[in-house]
Parts: sequence; C-alpha cells; structure tokens
Amino acid sequence: MHVLAVVYDLHIPGCQSLKERRSALRPVLSGVARKFGISVAETGHTDLWQRAEVGVALVSGQPSQCRTMADEVDRYMWSIPDIEVVDSTAHWLNTDE
Repeated sequence: MHVLAVVYDLHIPGCQSLKERRSALRPVLSGVARKFGISVAETGHTDLWQRAEVGVALVSGQPSQCRTMADEVDRYMWSIPDIEVVDSTAHWLNTDE
C-alpha cells in the first residue's frame, strides 16, 4: 500500500471575514472530492481570513498512480482563479508490507 498526503498552503485574497473565506473554500474542497474521488480536508489556518491549509490523501497499490493523481490535483488547485497556491508539500507514508 502506498499513501501520499499533499498539503496546500492557500491565499484567498479579498476575503474580509471567516464566513467569506469558508464560502470561497467550500467549492475547492467539494470540487477536489467530486472530481478526483479522494479525501480532502481543511487542515490549518482556520482562524485566518485570507489563508487556508488543505490536505489531500491518496492511497494506491502503485506509487506511480499516487504521483499521477497528485499531479492532476496539483494542476486543478493551481487553475482555480480565486485561490492562490502559496506552497504545496508532498509527504509519503511508509508502510511495511
């Protein structure tokens, strides 16, 4: 089993409240989950108006499948017009077979 977690640090310009931030982030989270069928969640910066941290989890029998899917999710995240990706970091989970 191969597990890849990708963390995205996002900037959401123009938000003036946590409510606006949640409203801007909701379609991102649901879009990733719907389009790719993977787990996605807000994982940090929950108290900041214009920042968000989003985590994505990918599990596969082959590491190449995880990498391919991570590349597709990465392109999707960078293509969202109202969100700026500040940084993304990938973390592999080591599993004993």
